This record gives sequence, C-alpha cells and structure tokens, in this order.
Amino acid sequence: MREKLTDGLYGLGWATVKKLPEPVAKGLGRRIADTAWKRRGKSVLRLEANLARIVPDPTPARLQELSKAGMRSYMRYWMESFRLPTWSSERAANSFDPKDIHYLTDGLAAGKGVVLALPHMGNWDLAGVWVTRALGVPFTTVAERLKPETLYDRFVAYRESLGMEVLPHTGGAAFGTLARRLRAGGLVCLVADRDLSASGVEVDFFGEKARMPAGPAMLAQQTGALLLPVTLWYDDSDVMQGRVHAPVEVPESGTRAEKTSVMTQALADAFAGGIADHPEDWHMLQRLWLADLEANRS
Repeated sequence: MREKLTDGLYGLGWATVKKLPEPVAKGLGRRIADTAWKRRGKSVLRLEANLARIVPDPTPARLQELSKAGMRSYMRYWMESFRLPTWSSERAANSFDPKDIHYLTDGLAAGKGVVLALPHMGNWDLAGVWVTRALGVPFTTVAERLKPETLYDRFVAYRESLGMEVLPHTGGAAFGTLARRLRAGGLVCLVADRDLSASGVEVDFFGEKARMPAGPAMLAQQTGALLLPVTLWYDDSDVMQGRVHAPVEVPESGTRAEKTSVMTQALADAFAGGIADHPEDWHMLQRLWLADLEANRS
C-alpha cells in the first residue's frame, strides 16, 4: 500500500506540477521544503548529521540554517525535474552554465569516450538535458531499480523522454553496455558518491571512511575513456551552475584494484571540494559514512 501511495504521489507531481505557472510551482516547492524542515523528520535529521561532517566546527544554528537551505535546494530539484519535459531546447540550454566544459567537448572530439561522474548535487537531470539539447550529445546512464516497479518505469520513461538511454542498475548487463558505448566514442553519466554494496571502494571523505562505486574508474581503465568529475550548485539566479573538473588519470602502475582505489579517491576528493563550497546543494538525505552504516546495523 505504501509503495502504491509513493507511486501515486510521484505520478501526481509529474502530471500536475508541470502545468502550474512557474512562480506558483516555485512557491509550492519552497512551502513543501519549509514544512518538511519544520517537522524535523528522519531525512532532515540525517541531512544535518551529514552536514555536520562537512562543515568546519558547525554550530546547531548553522546546521539548521544549512539544512533549511538544503531542503529548499532539494525541492527545487524536484520542481524543476517535474517541469523539464515541458521546457524548450532554448530554455534548457539557458538554464545551466557549466565551467570548463572544454574538458568534455575535447574528450568527445578525441573519440575515446567520456565518463562523467557526479555527486548528488544540484539537478543532475537538468545537466543531462543541457548535454542532450545544448551540445546535441546523447548519453547513457544507470538507474537504481525502485519499488514499486511502476515507479521505476516512470523514472525510466521520464529520463528517456529527455534524451537519455537508461539501463537498470541490477542484472549485471549494464557494465558491458556502458563499456560498448564508451568504446564507440560515446558519453556515460553516472551519479557516483554513494555505494552500499560489498563491491564499493573505500575512500577517505571529509576525514572519514565511506564507500563509492568502482564503476566509473573501472570503465575508464577498461575502455580508455576520459573520466571527468562534475559538481553542480545553485546560486541566486534561475541558472544552475556547474564545473567539469580536470580528468582523473589512470595510474601507470599497480593492480586493477589498486588503480581503481586511487582513481575513486580522486573522484571523492573532487566531489568533496565542490560539496565544501556549496554544502546546501548536496542532497544526501541518507546514511553515507561507514560509521553510520555500521551503527545502524548494530
């Protein structure tokens, strides 16, 4: 019953929010965010606990200020995402301003394929739409299987309508398909700041241990593709900001596992720099650090 309710609410969002006048949709998103923040539910408390690890010497007042801004940023993501299918190509192209985009365009021009790895920052769907519409470049991504299945189907249909090829995270076939796309000179985009599986790579993240997925580094090693970290954030305008960071190089020596570890740590460091600069736009409302995950199991 809970799964059906969740699916129904998302369906209502996609059907209704995109029809609202933009000022109304923005106001609605802010009211929902502020209401959720005032209720101090598990997601808000988890967000504050995560922020406490990334903000130097945070006071309770500072954490509450950041978590309130964080919930508003998170709801901006949802309100934009619900409305993205109605945006013109011109609107999409003018709604994102990425810095150092030459790393991506030069990499694609070289024909070796490119892997973009992002944390849960800003609006990664909007960044994806900008790539498909402003650059005219299709790409492949991976989606976690959600429950109920109808909700997963909604997300896949939504992202495919925006010009993305979406592969299921489970089933084992995704890695091979991603590798084929890269060997053909294509683009792969992966959200890569959280991995709860046993295959996740342990990294140092803001001074504590966390796990991040091995996939981006392994794909770069196996295919020769360029691996580029990307961070996203909002400012006071209607235009999302972003930065494509310098390529993560494949180490010249070491085993595959050792190379993967070094490269994944480099991704974590790039993510940490962007998150430290814009903590309110990091939408991590779940447990991430190993200490929190282990405490939850005990």
